[in-house]
Amino acid sequence: MADFSRPGSLHGAIDLGARKQALEAQAKREAAGPQAASASVVDVTEATFTGDVIERSMTVPVILDLWSPRAPGSAQLSPVLEKVVAGMGGRAVLAKVNVDASPQIAQALRVQAVPTVLAIFQGQAVTGFQQVLPEAEIQRWLDELMGAVEQFYEANPDVRPQLQDDAAEPAPGPVLDPDLVAAEEAIDKGDLDAAVAAYERLLARVPGNEDAKMGLAGVGLIQRTMAADPAEIQRRTQDPADLEAQLLAADLEMLNGAVDEAFARLVGVVKRTSGDERDAVRKHLLGLFDALPADDPSLVKARRALANALF
Repeated sequence: MADFSRPGSLHGAIDLGARKQALEAQAKREAAGPQAASASVVDVTEATFTGDVIERSMTVPVILDLWSPRAPGSAQLSPVLEKVVAGMGGRAVLAKVNVDASPQIAQALRVQAVPTVLAIFQGQAVTGFQQVLPEAEIQRWLDELMGAVEQFYEANPDVRPQLQDDAAEPAPGPVLDPDLVAAEEAIDKGDLDAAVAAYERLLARVPGNEDAKMGLAGVGLIQRTMAADPAEIQRRTQDPADLEAQLLAADLEMLNGAVDEAFARLVGVVKRTSGDERDAVRKHLLGLFDALPADDPSLVKARRALANALF
């Protein structure tokens, strides 16, 4: 029987693994040592994408090489990219993604052909190309990119990374989106409505932003369960027909970190319902999916289970 008696903290609901994922990526980079951390070429997977691409792009342009061992063009292009980026003295980083091994990255970036090259800066794809280019054209493309980066820093001097020696103070962390900061400050104050407004502003500016989607889902969990009596919900779940109790029970399981149990509960309800009831449970489950990073193993498994239950 599920235990709903100790709901998770507010921050636990908002994060649901996002901070843990980022910290794990950071720990991997730190464990590899300073030489690896400053390398101009890194291999990226779905697990390390946030840290090695998004976070790093806040201070230096990241050239994303989406390649496949099945694509002859990749074998021609990748070595040239490595040579050119290595000659930039650390002003840019080349991140290599094998799309066969990490298909979700390619799907998220809507990659339709390989090789594809994208320049990521300040967390956004700013330019790119899909064909095999000669070295001179790649160098010209990178020169134009670096010129645009310099213009950005001239217009935003406060976010320019500061060069430092070993004795200097640590460089500031990545620049955070102001609406994300506002949302977390609101959460710290217990003002969930203000947090929702901040996340919605971010989504209006950047549709599909994962941090905002996860934040909204986490706040929704808190709002739906604030008045719930865990013991009463646990008693009511003994009646399979009590859909409201089943939905609240799944919410409470999510808050407690029992993600697999929450997903399995609702997939089971989808299997034994039909019509409007089934559709309501399906939509609730999709809302819970938004609370996790897209590459979370529990989410991948649950999506498959939901598809099997529906079809």
